[in-house]
Parts: sequence; C-alpha cells; structure tokens
Amino acid sequence: MAKAKNPAVLTHLDESGQASMVDVSAKASSLRVAVAEGRILLGKKTLALIRKNEIQKGDVLSVARIAGIQAAKQTQALIPLCHQVPLSKVSVDFAIEPAGILIQSAAKTVSQTGVEMEALTAASIAALTIYDMCKAVDKDMRITDMRLVSKTKFAV
Repeated sequence: MAKAKNPAVLTHLDESGQASMVDVSAKASSLRVAVAEGRILLGKKTLALIRKNEIQKGDVLSVARIAGIQAAKQTQALIPLCHQVPLSKVSVDFAIEPAGILIQSAAKTVSQTGVEMEALTAASIAALTIYDMCKAVDKDMRITDMRLVSKTKFAV
C-alpha cells in the first residue's frame, strides 16, 4: 500500500531546517499539465480601448500573451527553489468580461516535477503586462483571484 503524503511536511527544507531544492531524481517522468487563472479589473473605458486596439502602447492582449509565455520559460530564474522544467507547451488566453479580463494559462511538460509555478507565472506576468500597458488610462486597475485551477499527471 502506498504511503500517504503528509501535507504538513515542508518539502523545501532540509534536515536542519534550511531552504533546499527538492531532489526529484528518483521520480519517473510523466506528462504534467497545470492550468492557472487570474483577473484584472479594469474600467469600461479601458476595456473599450482594449477591444478596439486603441491603447497607445499597442495590442495589449497580444503583448500580454507573449509576456506570459516568455515568463513561464523563465520561472526557474524567478522562483528560487523551482526546478528548470522543459516546457512542451505554454498557452495564455483571455476572456473580456464586463468588469475586466479573465486570464487563463496552461503549461505542459514531460518531466519529474510539475508545472504549477510556470502556469501561475504566465498568468501573473500577463496580468502585470496588461496593467503596465493600461496604467496611463486607468488608475484603478486591480489584479485579483490569481490561482491554480488544476494540475494533472499522466503516465508516459
């Protein structure tokens, strides 16, 4: 019978309580997919400008998509104890809602560890890019609800 994981065990600490990168060398590679999402709340005027591609800095959603994908590829440089993961796919999609934009990202790999941080990084940086590109016209923007939606693991 498989030993149940103890959720109270902190895996990023060594025996002496020091920060440590988790050793995944004994784990088998598997197909892993993580999905994350967040929202950026924007004013109606700002949303209209984005829809019409009239934000002065350019095509907000295209730039935010590229920024999110690029950020996912740099996660190991941003999160200190994150493993370098060979990404097979990263996607960043947007849905314009009445009060803002829903940002959905997905990251995929075949690896010994998951891609949750890559998906969360992609969504977060996409939101920050939208913020940066719209800050001249909207002083009340808020980034909210950033979360991991799902993570799955499949045998290869």
